[in-house]
Amino acid sequence: MMFVLSSVSFMNLGTDFVLKPIFLHGISSLIHILLIIAILVSSVWRKFTVVNESKEKPNNTLFKVTKFSSFGFSSFNFVLFLLNYFYWYTSGWSEEKVVTLFDLALKTVAWCVVCVCFYKGFLFFFSSGQRKRRFPFFFRAWCVFFLFVSCYCFVVDIVVLYENHIELTVQCLVSDVGSFCVGLFFCYVGYCVKNESEESDSTFQEPLLNGDTHIGNGNVNPLELKETKGSDTVTPFSTAGILSLLTFTWVGPLIAFGYKKNLDLEDVPQLDSGDSVVGAFPIFREKLEADCGAVNRVTTLKLVKSLIISGWKEILFTAFLALLNTFASYVGPYLIDSFVQYLDGKRLYENQGYVLVSAFFFAKLVECLTQRHWFFRLQQLGLRTRALLVTMIYSKALTLSGQSRQCHTSGEIINFMTVDAERVGSFSWYMHDLWLVALQVTLALLILYKNLGLASIAAFVATIIVMLANVPLGSLQEKFQNKLMESKDTRMKTTSEILRNMRILKLQGWEMKFLSKITALRDAEQGWLKKFLYTNAVTTFVFWGAPTFVSVVTFGTCMLIGIPLESGKILSALATFRILQEPIYNLPDVISMIAQTKVSLDRIASFLRLDDLQSDVVEKLPPGSSDTAIEVVDGNFSWELSLPSPTLQNINLKVSHGMKVAVCGTVGSGKSTLLSCVLGEVPKISGVLKVCGTKAYVAQSPWIQSGKIEDNILFGENMVRERYEKVLEACSLKKDLEILSFGDQTVIGERGINLSGGQKQRIQIARALYQDADIYLFDDPFSAVDAHTGSHLFKECLLGVLSSKTVVYVTHQVEFLPTADLILVMKDGKVTQSGKYADLLNIGTDFMELVGAHREALSTLESLDGGKACNEISTSEQEVKEANKDEQNGKADDKGEPQGQLVQEEEREKGKVGFSVYWKYITTAYGGSLVPFILFAQILFQALQIGSNYWMAWATPISAEVEPPVEGTTLIEVYVGFAIGSSLCILVRALLLVTVGYKTATILFNKMHLCIFRAPMSFFDSTPSGRILNRASTDQSAVDTDIPYQIGSFAFSIIQLLGIIAVMSQVAWQVFIVFIPVIAVSIWYQRYYLPSARELSRLGGVCKAPIIQHFAETISGTSTIRSFDQQSRFHETNMKLTDGYSRPKFNIAAAMEWLCFRLDMLSSITFAFSLIFLISIPPGIINPGLAGLAVTYGLNLNMIQAWVIWNLCNLENKIISVERILQYTTIPSEPPLVLEEENRPDSSWPAYGEVDIQNLQVRYAPHLPLVLRGLTCTFNGGLKTGIVGRTGSGKSTLIQTLFRLVEPTAGEVIIDRINISTIGLHDLRSRLSIIPQDPTMFEGTVRSNLDPLEEYTDEQIWEALDKCQLGDEVRKKEGKLDSSVSENGENWSMGQRQLVCLGRVLLKKSKILVLDEATASVDTATDNLIQQTLRQHFTDSTVITIAHRITSVLDSDMVLLLDQGLIEEYDSPTTLLEDKSSSFAKLVAEYTMRSNSNF
Repeated sequence: MMFVLSSVSFMNLGTDFVLKPIFLHGISSLIHILLIIAILVSSVWRKFTVVNESKEKPNNTLFKVTKFSSFGFSSFNFVLFLLNYFYWYTSGWSEEKVVTLFDLALKTVAWCVVCVCFYKGFLFFFSSGQRKRRFPFFFRAWCVFFLFVSCYCFVVDIVVLYENHIELTVQCLVSDVGSFCVGLFFCYVGYCVKNESEESDSTFQEPLLNGDTHIGNGNVNPLELKETKGSDTVTPFSTAGILSLLTFTWVGPLIAFGYKKNLDLEDVPQLDSGDSVVGAFPIFREKLEADCGAVNRVTTLKLVKSLIISGWKEILFTAFLALLNTFASYVGPYLIDSFVQYLDGKRLYENQGYVLVSAFFFAKLVECLTQRHWFFRLQQLGLRTRALLVTMIYSKALTLSGQSRQCHTSGEIINFMTVDAERVGSFSWYMHDLWLVALQVTLALLILYKNLGLASIAAFVATIIVMLANVPLGSLQEKFQNKLMESKDTRMKTTSEILRNMRILKLQGWEMKFLSKITALRDAEQGWLKKFLYTNAVTTFVFWGAPTFVSVVTFGTCMLIGIPLESGKILSALATFRILQEPIYNLPDVISMIAQTKVSLDRIASFLRLDDLQSDVVEKLPPGSSDTAIEVVDGNFSWELSLPSPTLQNINLKVSHGMKVAVCGTVGSGKSTLLSCVLGEVPKISGVLKVCGTKAYVAQSPWIQSGKIEDNILFGENMVRERYEKVLEACSLKKDLEILSFGDQTVIGERGINLSGGQKQRIQIARALYQDADIYLFDDPFSAVDAHTGSHLFKECLLGVLSSKTVVYVTHQVEFLPTADLILVMKDGKVTQSGKYADLLNIGTDFMELVGAHREALSTLESLDGGKACNEISTSEQEVKEANKDEQNGKADDKGEPQGQLVQEEEREKGKVGFSVYWKYITTAYGGSLVPFILFAQILFQALQIGSNYWMAWATPISAEVEPPVEGTTLIEVYVGFAIGSSLCILVRALLLVTVGYKTATILFNKMHLCIFRAPMSFFDSTPSGRILNRASTDQSAVDTDIPYQIGSFAFSIIQLLGIIAVMSQVAWQVFIVFIPVIAVSIWYQRYYLPSARELSRLGGVCKAPIIQHFAETISGTSTIRSFDQQSRFHETNMKLTDGYSRPKFNIAAAMEWLCFRLDMLSSITFAFSLIFLISIPPGIINPGLAGLAVTYGLNLNMIQAWVIWNLCNLENKIISVERILQYTTIPSEPPLVLEEENRPDSSWPAYGEVDIQNLQVRYAPHLPLVLRGLTCTFNGGLKTGIVGRTGSGKSTLIQTLFRLVEPTAGEVIIDRINISTIGLHDLRSRLSIIPQDPTMFEGTVRSNLDPLEEYTDEQIWEALDKCQLGDEVRKKEGKLDSSVSENGENWSMGQRQLVCLGRVLLKKSKILVLDEATASVDTATDNLIQQTLRQHFTDSTVITIAHRITSVLDSDMVLLLDQGLIEEYDSPTTLLEDKSSSFAKLVAEYTMRSNSNF
């Protein structure tokens, strides 16, 4: 018995001694002595053993910070030592004081030594060998021990000394807090930072110092340390260890790298094979096809099933994390009541407080970890889903049949990819929310039942009511969202059509009319947007008011049924309601997201179900297996199977290998359709079609990809230099490439915008020749080039390079017919005659029509030329002269020209998003006057919320024994008052926010579109339309619906955070001791993270445009791609581009979680500290109810803190959309459309139509060479002038200058004594008329195509149609003038479109008419008809013709011959023809020779 007693008393004595300051300072001194000895031993050891030690110092920001920290801590201890020494010197000494001083002195010395070691780079602090940037094991272990001791001292200071009411010196407390912070920091650097440095060594190997770098003993070749690009490595995520994955340390190197320099795409590592669409797509497609049989039998359900199967691992893993997270989040509310009772003095067992704190802290850690990984994995899954769907849509677009293509315009198909696939990807965030709501509500009710008994049923009912209120709102939102999407589709479709044809709109002066069309479409869209946003505002009101409503109902029920309200239980209930708020608040989002996703999935599935090309149209025979190349037996084909008469009827055709087949006929007779049949593009009704061998196709309107000229010609084949040169020679491209600054490396703008029509066509022919196919199909490619080039191409390509190949060519030029082995004459979809040239001349009536027209034209030529055919001129002599002329024209001049590509990389802002962007956004609507009201409403809401909770905590007793301070009815009345006030604040805030956001979106939209439509043509030439469309769709969407909420969220979360800090510090101001350093570290982290996040986000924006552009190009060129069998290559390019977009997105998600994880840890530490503080205070000092309130708010601290930072970063990422839109509101504009009255020409101007050009010099951009190099000439009024010259000689540029699409660099153009640069653009363009090179029609009606400005009556329109021979064609159609025209006028043939352009000119009746290769795509008969019409109706007008058919300029009064931007000859055709040495005479001779010869 005595033994037990003595051992107990000894234990007490031991416990007392362990808690004494003398013991604590003794331990501290001991560990510092240990450190000093270790450093000394280590330095002596190294002196004797290490001979050649590297003097390299670690060059890492954090290690620099450790150097300063150790020096600072040493100085801090020295100051304390001096203060204590003088203080105690006067008041006397004791054993304890001596030990304390000794401890301070040792700390000063030890940390000073540590600082010196850091400064000298002494290797004791870094592991040897390769891993130079980490503390050794001993020092890290010492830091942990030091942290443990400091922590222990700190807790003892507060707990023991407060409880025993012993006076504690401030110096001790300050010293212990300092030690704790330093210990924490060094542990962090020792254990967390090392990995980042190691990994950054492996991912971004940069020499650490600029001097000689020694590693180990040997010197290293500096080349070996060359920085490896991030894009060469796979993301560290795929190889990271468990700790690195848990803490997201694997993304650290990228963030560190982005902190040092602006990230570019090549710095971002590649995706893991599982996330890359290249790896994932084949498996996904296989599963989908196995499930549905074929892709075009897919249903929404099966598509969803396949998507789920493709990501089932992530779905299950995230479900598990979500479950854990939900349980962990309810631990806090469950324990609050026990915590309040503990503070009130009801202790159930010893150390209960520490157990409670540990439980709170551990639950918080689990909650943080699971939430971070749950969110990250869902985003990863979302990215993969989006990529799979984009790839699926793309591969479908490659196989669509012609009829299915009619169902959806390219704009709509692009929307499936940019909007719908994106939305399905975003849905991954909301995937688990539905079942989580059920779980969270159940857990909440259990906790409420434990605290409030039966009143929990009332809470349940109230929750259900709130959720039901959501159903009508959800369905309304879905309806509005649907309508919004439809109207957006229509607007985007029109926008993309307008951007494609901007040149025509500018030439005709129609751009403002079409802008008003877009504005009208946007107005319709805004109607739905407004409804959608205001419904959203009401939803916000319902759900922010939800927790208050539920708590009022619950507490009211408690009063009614007599359940006593105690502050602990009330606080537990309030904390539960607050957690419930999240699922209830998210429920409408989830429901509307499910609705939106379903709409998107339905749209995608219905697109995937469209009919593909019939695979059985063409029977493909293996090459060499048959003598016949193409055989058609009784073929009937129709673009639209529903029509009674097929497009092509009774086609019988047999083409042997090596035959040349010419197809001719009038406009709209089915020539192009015949070629499409051979390609397998036209659905077959009946008959047999066999093709033996590979095909190459040249379309009528050239399809060129943006990219280098070389890539366009190679088209996926390998470069064989000899073959390549031969092809360039045959297509006479050598000359053109010499003129271009970068030769065949010149980057072509979108749709070949910086090439002339002839150059595009010749590149297209070169592409076909290079493929070395068996069968060549040419759809009238010679029409877009001049006579000389045309005959050269025919001779070199068809009769030279392709002499042994099968060629089927459509042509309007009769002179190319005699060489054909077989001629097919087509009329109304039938082959009316076939045979050789000579045979057809004897029989054919249809054929005679075509040839007769041609002969008529030739006879004009003969009469002018005096009947002499100049066959004498040898071509070689001509080439020599041309070569000499090049030298004279001064190729040397070019060297001084500024050079550069036309299409520049997309500009992306670098660095921080300027404050000006935020300011412009906030002040756009109403000058920002509503913003203070929004903030005030939110602050008031927060104050009323805190007030109501404070009231409940203060006005309810701690336990049943205590008398309540106020009556029960008063308690509830005041609470209800607070509730109503806060709900009203939310309503006001939501409505004001929506109003401001809506107004801002409208203003920005109008500003941007006005700037785009007023931009000069050079802007459209050098800007791929993908960039503009991206801003008009994705960025505008963000401004419409996301950014107002994002800015609001950020402001509101800050207000909430300040509210929580206020409540916590009101209870225990000491929280600030930890709070201030934690906030400082949080801000530092956020600053460290932002540069990388921002650049990654911008990269995401920049990487999206190429996907859209590639997709748009693919859609417009599907027939060409399919004819060359290049689908798989295009498919791969699309997958690469998609991965390029996913890479920055994946790393943004990881970086976000990297930051949130660290912030969560910091806020958990703050929370734990405040809890420890609360349990350390002796009972009775603080009101337990208010302390409980602080804990209730503290539970949310990490959520709110992460929310603030998340909102800030998200806002930074989203605001980039505003930045990108603002970029396009500052595009330099064209000169004004209309000037003041005094500068406006008379309404009769131009009366004579005289055009005087003086020393005209033109270049397309400041960095490009001159195209026109000083022209001077006069086109007399009322005369016809023909402009001829080789392709690329500056003919089209001259016309563009006349219309001021390009402003002259020098010189001037004067029309009827008015310098055209001094009047408004509309005044100029509306007085001139043009029939452009590419005949363009817009989607709409025949009427809107002829008269978009609605200036003419129906009679005038019919008259114009009759004059241009389209009247009968239009009368046949059901809708007459209102019959529909599809996108790009695709339901009209090329020739008919050209005639519509003629109709526009006839309506306008201008004094000056320009024909830009206007008759290039029609047959000779139609050409003659057009010429005749023009002669008849424009007798007294000045007509300027750019022509390739010599016959069309022969009846001109004057001929201007251009060569390389200079005037070579300018005279009447007769004069020029008389001089046999003139270039014009040679061109005519060439043409006559071509027409008369058989080549």
